[in-house]
Amino acid sequence: MASLFESTTLAGMALRNRLMRSATWERMADEQGRLTPRLEQTLLTIAEGGAALIFPGYAFVTAQEQPNPGMLGIYDDACVPDLQRLTDGVHERGAAVGLQLAYGGSFTNYRPEGRLIWGPSAVPHPATEVVPQAMSRGDIASLVEAFALAAGRAKRAGFDCVQMHSSHGYLLSQFLSPYFNRRDDAYGGSLENRCRIHREILAAIRRVNGESYPVLIKINSADHMPGGLTAADSLEACRILDGLGIDGIEISGGLRSQDPDTYFVKPHILKPERQSYYRPYAEAVAEAVSAPVILVGGNRDARMLQEMLDTTSIAYFALSRTLISEPDLVNRWQDDPSHQPRCLSCNKCFDPEGHICVLDRKAAPGE
Repeated sequence: MASLFESTTLAGMALRNRLMRSATWERMADEQGRLTPRLEQTLLTIAEGGAALIFPGYAFVTAQEQPNPGMLGIYDDACVPDLQRLTDGVHERGAAVGLQLAYGGSFTNYRPEGRLIWGPSAVPHPATEVVPQAMSRGDIASLVEAFALAAGRAKRAGFDCVQMHSSHGYLLSQFLSPYFNRRDDAYGGSLENRCRIHREILAAIRRVNGESYPVLIKINSADHMPGGLTAADSLEACRILDGLGIDGIEISGGLRSQDPDTYFVKPHILKPERQSYYRPYAEAVAEAVSAPVILVGGNRDARMLQEMLDTTSIAYFALSRTLISEPDLVNRWQDDPSHQPRCLSCNKCFDPEGHICVLDRKAAPGE
C-alpha cells in the first residue's frame, strides 16, 4: 500500500514523500523580480521542513509583464545566478525544486497603466476590470518563445522541472476559458483550439530543454463562474495534455472573487468536510490520465490525505497556506499524522509587506 511518506520518482525526480509546496506568491522578490535574502531564506526553511518538491511563487517570463509586486522573474539570463544559489540550497536540504512559469495578463492591479497587457480577447477581467489587448498570431508566437527561453533559464539555474501556470484567471487559463477567449481563429472556439497555446508552449520547452526534462501544469478544475471553463472541458483538456506527454497535472480551480465558494483561496476550512475542496475533480482527472495528478486546495489533515492515497488514483498533495504558517509541517506530520496545522485559513497572510502568517506578524500600530 502506498504511503504519504514513502520515496517516489516523478518524471525522473527523486522525491522523499508525496507532499509538495504549491507555487505561492510570497511578495518577497525585489522590483526587478530578483531573489532577495528574505525570499531565499523562506524557501530554504520550507525545504528544511520536509516538503518533497518546492515551487516558489510564479515567475514572470517577459520583462514587460509583471502581474503582481514581489514576484520572481525568469525573463533574462541575469536572473540565473541568484536562482542557482537557491536551487543549490534547496537540494542540499534534501528537496527537489521546480519553477512555475506565468504570464498574468489582465489578472493584475499592479501598474496596469502604461504597460502592454495581453489577453486572448479584449474582455474585461471580472476581478480587476482590466481590459487586455487581444493577441495577434505574432504575439502568441512571441509569448510561446518567451516561455521556452524562461524554461531554458530555469534548467540552467538548477530547477528540477518547470510548471506552466494555467489556473486562476491568468493568461493560459484565459485561453482555455470561453468567458475570456472569444477568438474565431485557430486559438479559439473548440477546446482543441483553446488548448493550442499550451500544446505549442510544451513543444517549445521540449525543444529547448530536451524531451526528458519534466514539464508539469497547474490547471483549473473549472472556473466556477458563468460562461467559464467547465469541469467537463477541464477534464478533456487534461486528457489532451496527457496525450502530449505532460509529466504531472496539479488540479486547482476558480478565480479571485468576493464569493468564498468560488475564490480559489477558500477561507474557514477547518472542518473536515470543507477541506481538500478540489478532490472530486482531481479524482476524476486521475482516473482519466496516465500522468501523476497532484491535488491542491485545503489539504490540512495528513490522515485524510493518506485515505485519499489509499482510495483514489491521486498521487501527490500540494500545500500552500499551511506552509506559510508552519514551514516544518511535513516533518511534524511524519512524526505525528494527527497533528493539526496552526493555520486558521483566515487569508490574513496576504500582506503588502510580504505574505507571512498573521500569527508571526508583529502587530502594526492600531491593529
